[in-house]
Amino acid sequence: MRDYQKEFESRTAFIRARVDEAGAAGIVYGNSGGKDSALVGILCKAACGNTVGVILPCGSSRNFGVDRDDGLCVAAQYGIETRELDLTDVRETLLAKLSAVTEMTAPSTANIAPRLRMTALYAIAGSENRLVAGTGNRSEAHMGYFTKWGDGAYDFNPIGDLTVTEIYEFLRYLGAPEQIIRKAPSAGLFDGQTDESEMGVTYRAIDDFLLTGKADADTAAVIARFHAASAHKRKPVPVYPGEGTVKQP
Repeated sequence: MRDYQKEFESRTAFIRARVDEAGAAGIVYGNSGGKDSALVGILCKAACGNTVGVILPCGSSRNFGVDRDDGLCVAAQYGIETRELDLTDVRETLLAKLSAVTEMTAPSTANIAPRLRMTALYAIAGSENRLVAGTGNRSEAHMGYFTKWGDGAYDFNPIGDLTVTEIYEFLRYLGAPEQIIRKAPSAGLFDGQTDESEMGVTYRAIDDFLLTGKADADTAAVIARFHAASAHKRKPVPVYPGEGTVKQP
């Protein structure tokens, strides 16, 4: 097991350094009521007192129920300022406008919510001189299980190297509410959605593969397929180099 006291100290130092070098007044993050946002909120609040978590319901009924309740529970336990911004009507208006110019696919429709949430977070950050903290983990990144320019956008990420298994361990060390640890991971994109059911593989299996390189043939095939299909999400955006550009060594 990792030394989570040392992890806590080094990660909060990392966060403070990012805030200081940016000349920022504070931090804002999306409080989804899940494990990742819980850990990010705890770390950010410990590093910077002026940390705000924003609950951003967007269409799914669970956003207004268990997710909201769990987000408020974590915020209360660790003294994190909380705001709530309902984006449901914004999403519906945008979908109505889009339907006039294209036929929306299910994946494109699902990705609207995380992109609207990030738009809101950056609007708050820009208005209050805050940095946006990312809440994605290593397991999701490897599988490409995040939305490009949605939850994949941020100014810094204090947990991006941690697997889901390690995040649960860290939360237990920090005494986080048990319902956060027990809850099935979900992006909350629609009712009944869970990460593992959509991917067809468990986070435990993904983490075992990432940490040991071992997986049965079927699991390895699923992981390889997701990783390959999402490669573009992890690469810098291609930019035409221009004529006469000197290549850097």
